[in-house]
Amino acid sequence: MAGTTDEEALAAADEALYVLTAVLLTPAKFPSVLGDDYPEACAALELAPRADGYGLVLGQDGGGARWTVVVDDVSLVAVAIASWDCGMEHDLSPDERTVVAALPGWPLAVAVSAPNVPAPHDPGPEMADRAPLTPPDTSSWGPAQRRLGADEIALQWAVWREQIGDDHFPAPPEAPAVAGEAPGNADAAPAGHLGIRRVLAEARAYVDTPPPLGRVRSSFAPGDARTLRADGPGWSMVARTDDIAFVLLDDEPGEVLPVGRGPELPGLLEALDKMAVRPL
Repeated sequence: MAGTTDEEALAAADEALYVLTAVLLTPAKFPSVLGDDYPEACAALELAPRADGYGLVLGQDGGGARWTVVVDDVSLVAVAIASWDCGMEHDLSPDERTVVAALPGWPLAVAVSAPNVPAPHDPGPEMADRAPLTPPDTSSWGPAQRRLGADEIALQWAVWREQIGDDHFPAPPEAPAVAGEAPGNADAAPAGHLGIRRVLAEARAYVDTPPPLGRVRSSFAPGDARTLRADGPGWSMVARTDDIAFVLLDDEPGEVLPVGRGPELPGLLEALDKMAVRPL
């Protein structure tokens, strides 16, 4: 595992890395708990925001120490993750020529551990020349927990959507309901919510002035729709291009604010989808 200035750390991680999990760190798909956009997530690991992204392999060495091995072979990691998601076994063994860095610690919480080795612990200072990575604090409401909440909504869209009935979005007097329009006729609920108005304004600004890479991402959704994820300073938004949106704010702990279709949201979502980053 050559490729960093800390050869001892690389050698220690290479002795016997028991792979526990892996994640992608790319403009279109990155652990959002690490940041509002791809460059911010890379900065959390002190990595340059490489255009093609990275694969992160999280494991333990023979002594039980936590290591995060960063590789530039994104496809290798993506295939392994897809196989595991399908319940298939897949041996993830990155070639040392693809290794960018071996970082002490884990940037994400991992609930499992390698068998027959000591319990997970951070490598000692004699094994690494930098402080170990640690997962962001999600014990209280803040940016990290807000982004995790948005992740959950995107993952469980149907569950969240069925909690919002058509009567949740009463049409304002100046914008009566239109026959055949998708459920929800107000721009927001409540329509005058200052936080939602700020989020929508900042999201509209993204269309004219592209934000940092990964601030707006588009992924698969049933039918011809797309799932949109947008983040900004203090807010996250999850939406379906054919439906409503949900907004989470740092200023409103634990609150999930639905945004109805109305006359403006469909056009905004369409514009955001056109400029969003998509998985390859």
